This record gives sequence, structure tokens and C-alpha cells, in this order.
Amino acid sequence: MTLSADGIRLSVLDRSRTREGEDGSVALRATVDLAREVEALGYHRFWVSEHHSVPGVAGSAPTVLAAAVAAATSAIRVGTGGVMLPNHQPMVVAEQFGVLASLFPGRIDMGLGRSVGFTDGIRRALGRDKDDADRFAEQLDELLGWFTGTQTAHPQVHARPAEGLRVPPYVLATGEGASIAAEAGLPLVIGDLRGRERMLRAIDAYRSAFRPSTWSSEPYVVIAGTIAVAATEEEARTLLVPEAWSLAYSRTRGVFPPLLPPEEIGRIAMTDKQRGFFASGLEGHLHGTEEQVGDALERVVKESGAREVLVTTSTYDRAALLDSYRRLARTAGLTPA
Repeated sequence: MTLSADGIRLSVLDRSRTREGEDGSVALRATVDLAREVEALGYHRFWVSEHHSVPGVAGSAPTVLAAAVAAATSAIRVGTGGVMLPNHQPMVVAEQFGVLASLFPGRIDMGLGRSVGFTDGIRRALGRDKDDADRFAEQLDELLGWFTGTQTAHPQVHARPAEGLRVPPYVLATGEGASIAAEAGLPLVIGDLRGRERMLRAIDAYRSAFRPSTWSSEPYVVIAGTIAVAATEEEARTLLVPEAWSLAYSRTRGVFPPLLPPEEIGRIAMTDKQRGFFASGLEGHLHGTEEQVGDALERVVKESGAREVLVTTSTYDRAALLDSYRRLARTAGLTPA
């Protein structure tokens, strides 16, 4: 299978995951380094994420990190996966992306999500409420209006230098946001690959309800999820272990921790509940050898009709992660920069 020959793009989202014993600065610099590496491999875009008060994630300010990534690279598209719009004032978001697009013209993407802070304490610190997520469509409309100069919420106010710029917007969804993307006429980024049937239903609904807009004349689907490639299927599965344990820990302890080495996780005496979450966290991802992943990826692309795949893999061993991206690039037929 050669994704690139079929016009399918391959991109990366990095969450700036911390590892046991390291601080946030190491994780953030590693994200910038990874961006340089995947640009050289021929990936289409590199996105960063937004998380607040999470010990295992250093990326709390995605537009700031995107600026660092864009400055360290030269051709790859750079963006956010995403800015959680309910956490921010739309005008401020427009201004931030206006600055990015002005500094790095033609390379900036604006990925937008509808999540709010994970806990009551985080939401209070952000000055937000859980119900703010319900206003996502309204906030999205205002945000886009700051770029086109058509927003009416604040007469005679202008977002500089955003007004008049064309920064491509994308809506991130796990299902619910697909209808908002369709109504707004925007590209859809949907995950994850583990919930295949639910994802495919949401994509079908998105295409059926899509309304062409000034931003996009037709539906555009990006499927997102974990993909791990290694010399053997067992090695690829090992790459999934650190994130699966972090998920199990967060579900039972309420805190998403830094990544641990797989061998250390193997020595943990898990509770029955943790063992169940851990097993679930290992299931459904695309992993294996280059041939195995190539076949699996070909199937999901055909099933979904996606035009792009956004890879969101996290693991403890950064060298093994980069090797996975190299193997995936080779499998997909990417042309090195």
C-alpha cells in the first residue's frame, strides 16, 4: 500500500508527553525535535495539543508551542490539535493565530476542540464552566468572523492581524462535534481508530449534513489515532504499553501521570480494575510490522474515505517512537524532504 500515491496525507500530533523523572522543558524540546524529524521524513503537518494541570503532559499553551515548532522547521504545516475553544475568548484565539500566520505565512493550521478543563478546579482556574462546551458552535462562528471581519458580537472591534487572513480551521471531534463541523462547512478531524464503527457513523453523518462554506467547498476527513510500527508485532505492542498504563492509572487514581518504561509497568501489581483498563488501553490500535500496519491502514482509509491520517502515538522510548514514524513513512511511500 502507498498512501501518498493515492493522494492520502500523513500527519503527526504530538502531546508533549513527559517521561518519569523529567520536567516539562525536556518534553517540550523533544516535541520540537520530533517536528524536525518528521518534516525530514515527508509528513504533511505537525500539530500540538492543549492540556491543563496534567502531570503527564507539558503542552499547555499550543499556540506558543506551535510558534516554536514553526520556527524550527521550514516547510511542514504546523498547527494545533487543538486549541480548546471553550477555554478561551474567540478574539484572543484569532489574534494568536493571526500572529502565527503572519510570521509563518501559508504554514499554519487552526485545529479547534470543544473540551473544557477536566476538573472543577481547572475550570475555575480558567474562568470557565463545564457548560461552556455547549457554546462551541457559537464560539466557533464568532472566531471565524474575526478573520472574515463579519463578527457582530462586538461592533467596531477588530482582531489584528487576523482580520483578512485565511488560516485553515479544523474541527476536532470524537463524534458529537462532527455535526458542528458539517454545519459550519469545515474539515473534520475525528478519532479514534479504536471506536471504528462509531467513527464511521459520525463520518457518514458529517458528509450527509455538510454545508459548503467560504472555508471549504466539500467535506474533508482526517482520521486520528495511535499507530505503532516496529520490526515485530510484539515490539510494536510494547510501544503501546506506557500510554495504556497511564490511561489505567488516570481512570483509577484521577491523575494522568508521566510515562513509565514498559519493563517497570510489567512489575506493577495492578488491581483488577486497573488491569481491565490497561487491557482496554492496548486494544484496537493499529500496530505491528510495516506490512501488517500497511494492510490495516489501507482498510481503514478505504472504509472511512479519509483524505488524511493524523498519527497520535505516545510511548516512553523516544528513539523507538521515531523509528515507528520512519517505518510508517516508508510504508506509506512518503517522499523525504
